Amino acid sequence: MLKLARVLLLGLLLIFWFLFGLLLCLVRPRHPNNVYVFAQMYHAVCPLIGVRVKITLPEEVKNVGPAVYVCNHQSNFDIFTVTGAVQPGVVAVGKKSLLWLPFFGLLFWLSGNILIDRSNRSRAIGTIGQVVDRIKAKGTSIWMFPEGTRSRGRGLLPFKAGAFHTAVQAGVPVVPIVCSSYFGQIDLNRWDNGEILLELMAPCSSKEHGAAGIRELSDLCRVRMEAKLAELDSKLGLVPSQTQS
Repeated sequence: MLKLARVLLLGLLLIFWFLFGLLLCLVRPRHPNNVYVFAQMYHAVCPLIGVRVKITLPEEVKNVGPAVYVCNHQSNFDIFTVTGAVQPGVVAVGKKSLLWLPFFGLLFWLSGNILIDRSNRSRAIGTIGQVVDRIKAKGTSIWMFPEGTRSRGRGLLPFKAGAFHTAVQAGVPVVPIVCSSYFGQIDLNRWDNGEILLELMAPCSSKEHGAAGIRELSDLCRVRMEAKLAELDSKLGLVPSQTQS
């Protein structure tokens, strides 16, 4: 019964968000802070699904300016959990197929996020160029999941290079974001689904690496994020096997 009640309430919220989002996007189409507004609404659902998210935001991130934010990607519940780390002026880069998701897909695009066609390499590369131009021209920050897919409890997966190409070409830092392991933790039939730790880390400069050092930058961020994931999981008492990739 609890799960059914939550699903019904989430369904009603989804309809409300869609209608409110359409209105907001009509008033200020593709405004850079639309995504931030929606992210805060989605994150506010966490108490409804019985989970507490503790967010750590260091001072150096508050004034970082345009950046590429990279976050680990675990499950569909990320739309409620990691969205708490979204900062003003940040838009996400997602798969073009997201556009076909009922309600969410259209709103994802209208709010100002960027869709790429991963099935077509040349188009994807061209989109990265457009993203870079947008960062330089409008000072927009970008949110990407460098693993490229949900890890589903497999730790931190290998990183794809797109986020780091973008940061280097735009000359902006990379801000790693790490969410503690929670795959399988959320049960909609359970009142209390525990605590999740979400931490934004100190920026990594892309200017120190350059085009020839994109893989080096990617590896540096991954090593830092993997260590932070192990640290956060340890604080929650999770066993090491849940943090290894």
